Amino acid sequence: MPGIRSAMAQGPWGNKGGGSDGNDGPGKGNDGGPRNPWTQPGRPSGPKGPSAIEELLRRSRESFGQGGGGFGNMPPRPSGRALWPAAVGILVLLWLVLTCFHRVGPQERGVVTLLGKYSRTLSPGISLTLPAPLENVTTVDVEEIRAIDIGSASAQSENLVLTGDQNIIDLAYSVRWNIRNPELYLFQLSDPDATVREVAESAMRSVVASVSLDDALGAGRTEIEQQVEQRMQEILDSYRSGIRVQGVAIKQADPPTAVNDAFKAVSAAQQTAQTYLNEARAAAQQVTAKAQGEAAAFDKVYEQYRLSPDVTRRRMYYETMEGVLSNVDKTIVESGNVTPFLPLPELKRRAQQAAPNAAAAAGEEQ
Repeated sequence: MPGIRSAMAQGPWGNKGGGSDGNDGPGKGNDGGPRNPWTQPGRPSGPKGPSAIEELLRRSRESFGQGGGGFGNMPPRPSGRALWPAAVGILVLLWLVLTCFHRVGPQERGVVTLLGKYSRTLSPGISLTLPAPLENVTTVDVEEIRAIDIGSASAQSENLVLTGDQNIIDLAYSVRWNIRNPELYLFQLSDPDATVREVAESAMRSVVASVSLDDALGAGRTEIEQQVEQRMQEILDSYRSGIRVQGVAIKQADPPTAVNDAFKAVSAAQQTAQTYLNEARAAAQQVTAKAQGEAAAFDKVYEQYRLSPDVTRRRMYYETMEGVLSNVDKTIVESGNVTPFLPLPELKRRAQQAAPNAAAAAGEEQ
C-alpha cells in the first residue's frame, strides 16, 4: 500500500509538505513552489502570502469604507460603520418619491406609459405610479386654447384661394383648438400643429370653392367659418387625433395685389349705384305713402257723402273757400246796397311796411 499512502500524503495541487518523490521536491519542479491556482503568479517561493481572492476582498472592504476609509471621501461613523448604506438608502428613497408620486393640475391630465406602452390617464390630483423607468407620466394641458394663423396679413406671400365663380382671393384666417383626448393626441399624431394647419387649409379651400366672390368677401363670411369648422372636426375625428376645433375666424379677404386697385374702383362704383337705388326707393316709398294717405282720406269723405250728400257738399264748399280766401284781401258786397268799410288789414300792412322806412330816415337825419 505504499502507493496509496503516497497519494494521500499529497494534496490535489502537489505535495503539502517538504517530501520528495523524484521530480517534485523542495526547491524543485516547474515553478519552484506549491502549484496552487489561487496564489498570485510570479510571487517568489517562501512563506505563504495572501491569495488573490483575499487581496480582492481586502481592497473591496477598503473601497466601501470598512478598511479604515469611507465611501469615497465620506468618513466612517464613530461606531466604526461606513455611511454608504445610509447614502444609498436616501438616494433610493428620493428616486421612489420623485418617480412614483405625481401631481396633476386642474387643467391637466397625466398620460401613463408602462414600458413605453399606454397604460392609463391620470385625473387632476396626487397620483401614485410605479417608479421610473417602469412607468412614465406625461402631463398634458387639455384646457389651453391653441391658435394657428394661416396667411397672415403682414406676410409677404399671398394665400390665394379659388372661389366657386372662378375668382381668386387672398385669405388670412386663424384656427383655435384644444386637446379633447390626451392619449390620442400624444400617440396618434406625430406633429399635431402641422396636421391642424394642413386640415384647416384643405377645409377652407373646399368650402370657398363652393361660394361666390361676393359671399367670400363679406356677406357669407360667417357661414364659411361655420362650414370650415365643421369640416375640420370631421377630418380630425377620422384621424382619431383627440383634438377639438374651437372656432375659425377670417381676418382678411381681399383680391390679389395685382388687381386690388381696380377691384376697389369697381366696388366703389357698385356702392355708389346701390346708394342711388336706395335713395330712389326711399323717395318712391314716400310718394306712395302720401298717395295712399290721400286716398284713405277721400274714402272717408265719400262714406260721409253717401250718408248726407247736402251737408257734406256744403262742408266741402266751406273748407275749400276757407283755404282759397284765407290769404286774400276781401271786400264784401251785399245785394241791393253797397256799404263802405274801413280796410283794416290793408292799413295794418301798410303800417308795417312804413315802420322800417321811417326808422331809416330818422337815422339819416341824426
